[in-house]
Amino acid sequence: MSPAKVNSKKALKDMPKNKKTTNKSKVIIPIAVFALLFLGIGVGMGYFKKNLYTVMKVPDFELTDQNSKKITNKDMLGKVYLVEFFFSKCPTICPVMNTNMKAIQNQINDPDFGIISISIDPENDTPEALKEHAKRIGAKSPNWHFLTGDRTYIGNLADQFNIYVGDKEDEGESLNHSGLIALVDQDGNIRCRYNKENMPILYYSGLNYEDPEGKTPMLTGKYHPDREILIEDIRKLLK
Repeated sequence: MSPAKVNSKKALKDMPKNKKTTNKSKVIIPIAVFALLFLGIGVGMGYFKKNLYTVMKVPDFELTDQNSKKITNKDMLGKVYLVEFFFSKCPTICPVMNTNMKAIQNQINDPDFGIISISIDPENDTPEALKEHAKRIGAKSPNWHFLTGDRTYIGNLADQFNIYVGDKEDEGESLNHSGLIALVDQDGNIRCRYNKENMPILYYSGLNYEDPEGKTPMLTGKYHPDREILIEDIRKLLK
């Protein structure tokens, strides 16, 4: 090899690297990393918005409805349905819950959707009394079952749902109950959405609120945010 060629190769090797190209690479790599990070966060948030958390299997139940027909959790397989605890003579939250249930019934209007309303006052809520109650509040769906049975059995069932119902033996508490609603899918799983912190909410509220965020319950409140999200989530499961 001639000295001239050797010198030209050495000169090329010793030439300083393009600082602009190097600097661009240093800038582009962090930008790409951050872009992927934000994309991952976006996908994750989308997952939580679109997917529902599985809380647990719905507890087994067998109770009598307003038509004196035995209804079990197995009868509800293949349907998306809601479960609430109430009683027909309740003067406070039950009328609110029933109104919200009726609104959901009317909005969904699907043969594969149902509602299970379990009375915690079976002494008064006989099948006949529940049939009258169903007519009074406008329950039209054949899949809306108002259930009654043994009070101890119903109390134990509420415990299995992890939905509060007052102790039968406590006179002052026996007719107290929670305004929570369970959402059950076609396979008999209790499902729920995630909150803004990506934590499962477990149950939905059947109450009304004085604020659109659902922070302060009020019997005469004009806001019912959980009713709206329940309708969304029922439709997700029915797809």
